Amino acid sequence: MDVPAFVENFDPIWIAIPLFVIAVFAEMIFARSTGRARFEARDSAASLVMGLGNTVSAVLFGSVLAIWSMFVYEHRLFDIGFAWWAWIIAFVLDDFVYYWSHRFAHTVRWFWADHVVHHSSQHYNLTTALRQPWLNPLTLKFLWLGSALILLGFHPAMIAFVGSLNLIYQFWIHTEAIRKCPAWFEAVMNTPSHHRVHHATNPIYLDRNYAGVFIVWDKMFGTFQPELENEKCRYGIVKNLGTYNPLKISLHEWWGIIDDIRHARSLRDAALYLLAPPGWSPDGSRATSKQLLARWQARQTRQPDQPPAEAAE
Repeated sequence: MDVPAFVENFDPIWIAIPLFVIAVFAEMIFARSTGRARFEARDSAASLVMGLGNTVSAVLFGSVLAIWSMFVYEHRLFDIGFAWWAWIIAFVLDDFVYYWSHRFAHTVRWFWADHVVHHSSQHYNLTTALRQPWLNPLTLKFLWLGSALILLGFHPAMIAFVGSLNLIYQFWIHTEAIRKCPAWFEAVMNTPSHHRVHHATNPIYLDRNYAGVFIVWDKMFGTFQPELENEKCRYGIVKNLGTYNPLKISLHEWWGIIDDIRHARSLRDAALYLLAPPGWSPDGSRATSKQLLARWQARQTRQPDQPPAEAAE
């Protein structure tokens, strides 16, 4: 099958990078003049270094991913081709797969070890969007989730292209400068307000709003939570790192897994340290997101004079 030249020779992310840089500087100027966005120099520098490392990792790993993708494509179920309608379906389905991949990244510690890098900043601005992991191939998600649409019959070049568009879309939603979008847009699309919730560590916000582009997936599968006026977002992770060292940011959770497995008392515990949600421990000395939310809700019921927070939709 002939691949269109613009798909084979064009990666929209490389075109978007200069626009990302311009947008970051524009947000910094906006933050200084209005105070509606916040930056910390060392934190932003760490995010930019993490983004550079992610780019290098993608280049180094690119050939392996390409070989695997073409192997899967040779065993495809259908020949979908490059018709105009195929691009639309591929974009929507890619976001659907992204939703589930992202959800697993928060509920399976092995995947969280990679994704936690993106959540490790205690600030929320456009540089946070660039804070990306270096060791994504270790998760092996590309062997199954990343191959689902290719096995269905979408060409790897098409999936790579729409995947890049998905990532480009997600860049602009990492900001506090935009409060709310029009109601119709907020109802269907992922927005800065929805994604601020996703990055927040407030118990009511934990593990919510996994969408990449379309927030409707969260509404369909019960993981949507609106941003509340009386619950300001606090960013970072439950146990913040307290460092701007890129190596520690990249490796801390992988090392945590290794250390936990070394001290595991059984094979079952060792397996659950890998596959259970982040925060799981055999003796209950730590807490998962669900446990933190349950404890928070219990505290609300014991404080009847305090206005209750709006329930998740």
